[in-house]
Amino acid sequence: MNDPGLDKPISNDAREVENKIQHEKKEEEDEEHAFLEPRLIGVNAAQLGLALISNLSLLLNMAKRIRFAIAQPITITGWYVSSLTLVGLVACASGPLRLEPRVDYAFSQAYYYAIFSAGLYFIVASFMAVTVWGANRGHYDKEFQLTMSQRTLMLQTISFLVYLLLGAVIYSHIEGWLFLDALYWADFTLLTVGIGDYAPKTHLGRGLLFPFAIGGVIILGLVIGSIRSLVLDRGKIKIGARMVEKERRRFLKNLTKRDETHVLEPVTEENTPISQISTKPLVNHSNEYARAERKRREEEFRLMRSIQERAATRRRWTSLIISGITWVVLWLAGAGVFEASEYRQGWSYFDSLYFAYTSLLTIGYGDIYPQSNSGKSFFVFWSMLAVPSLTVLISNMGDTIVKEIRDLTIWIGTFTVLPGEKGVIPTLKEAANTLTLGRIFTDMVKETPPGFLGETNKRTRDDLESERETASVNDSESATGKDAQQEAKQAEEYAKTNDELPTSRRHYQSILIKEIGQVMRHLNSSPPRKYTFDEWAWFLKLIGEDESSSDLHRSPTEKPSKDGDDVGIAKAGDGGRLKWSWVDDRSPLLGHKEEPEWVLERLTTRLDRELEEMKRDELVGRADLAEAGGWRRNNHDRDESSFPENNWQASKGKGIEA
Repeated sequence: MNDPGLDKPISNDAREVENKIQHEKKEEEDEEHAFLEPRLIGVNAAQLGLALISNLSLLLNMAKRIRFAIAQPITITGWYVSSLTLVGLVACASGPLRLEPRVDYAFSQAYYYAIFSAGLYFIVASFMAVTVWGANRGHYDKEFQLTMSQRTLMLQTISFLVYLLLGAVIYSHIEGWLFLDALYWADFTLLTVGIGDYAPKTHLGRGLLFPFAIGGVIILGLVIGSIRSLVLDRGKIKIGARMVEKERRRFLKNLTKRDETHVLEPVTEENTPISQISTKPLVNHSNEYARAERKRREEEFRLMRSIQERAATRRRWTSLIISGITWVVLWLAGAGVFEASEYRQGWSYFDSLYFAYTSLLTIGYGDIYPQSNSGKSFFVFWSMLAVPSLTVLISNMGDTIVKEIRDLTIWIGTFTVLPGEKGVIPTLKEAANTLTLGRIFTDMVKETPPGFLGETNKRTRDDLESERETASVNDSESATGKDAQQEAKQAEEYAKTNDELPTSRRHYQSILIKEIGQVMRHLNSSPPRKYTFDEWAWFLKLIGEDESSSDLHRSPTEKPSKDGDDVGIAKAGDGGRLKWSWVDDRSPLLGHKEEPEWVLERLTTRLDRELEEMKRDELVGRADLAEAGGWRRNNHDRDESSFPENNWQASKGKGIEA
């Protein structure tokens, strides 16, 4: 007699029990997901709203709609909370408390985007916290003073991101893609990579591609142009100024070690014996000292120019090295991440290098491409960093390697198939003179930087007399090329007249107006306009200084005393003027301003002061004295309130403004 069920295999009963357990387990997981999913979605929505409020607070603070003290705590706190919340959501999604292996699970693209977002929120919030700390310590202003380039870059970046997301939404609906897959497609489309694993199949999708792609490429081009303008054009001015300052300090330190600081000492009767200046019989010692001081200042000026050149060369190559290293790191690190994320495809590291390289250069063959969720999401994040970095690298190469190749090509062409304006023989002589450091063909005159004295007519004594009679304004265009060389030659010729100023106040004001007009044409010169020493001497003469007089000159190694007298700090009635040197920290060649900008600011200030003094003189009834010829330029210290006819110019006691 058989008991019921004894004829069934025991293995079948075990399988049924296992299936029952798995079914119960699945029901528990479904119940858990049904319980947790709405709550996780709610938490995610809350952190997204908080992140948007934080970003909006920062934007309104930059737009000066919300005060710094209110906006920054909101922004920093919101980003920290969003970061920690995303970390918690990622932890819940990955199931760290579950003990069984998760090899059969694949994380979605949203999971990886959450990780990227959490990291970015935390990093940026930390930087903002440092900003608030520095502002409270008084290191910089508490309000954001955005320039037009910074404001433009922000708006263009926001526009590009909105355009990218809207395109992903539309194409996910048209083509039936998941939203994040559509975002991946929109990213490599607008960045012109064109991988090809996703492509529109419908007629509507292909038709909309025409306006969508061209619009995105235009916006991307604007963003890249703004990055170049902000990071390169403006950033290199500030970085260049810091590097010039470091090079200047290094030069002075080496000069002090060699005990050669005497070459920077002003030439005066007190500290320079006349035997060191000239052995010729002298009629006027003061004139000889003046010529020696002017020559010394010219050498000092050339030293500062050489310091600038060395700093500029170092800045260009340093920028190239930094941008090159950044690009290589993104390339190699990106390849490593792609190799790890695409392990199911069996990518080797070389395959990942190949894919990352073709993507960085926006070639996009499409023979291999990421298929995993982690690879797609990382590609979007990585490409947003890598493509702009390549733009910066190419631009820096244009300032160094490409420039050297271009100059070499032009130089070869000047004596082969495309002779230059100078001809073959002069070009070869000039090249030989340069290569031998001036040891042969010493008669070759190097091309000077573009000169400037306001007009293309020579400023000789006869011209000055003619200008005194006519006092007319010449509105000729700013010279370039040969005209620029002629301007430099005119500067040298005019320097031989000791930069004499007119004896008429109205004519002096007319010259100021003409020079201001000419300098304004130099503001947007590319490359930036750099003036010769003779031009600077003329400008300084116009604003009340004399390169031949040592009264306002000092050694750059001179240290201020407690009362400040030895650095030439002027007294209260002298307008806060200071003694200075071409190689010290008060040099007009230092700082963030271009030379035309510096000159224009001083000339306009001088003209404004002149007009104010003329108005004051007319009010007190003494303008007739000035117009009748009693007004003359006074080269000695005087009380400005004593003789209004001498108020307009004084070469002593009028240094650079503090």
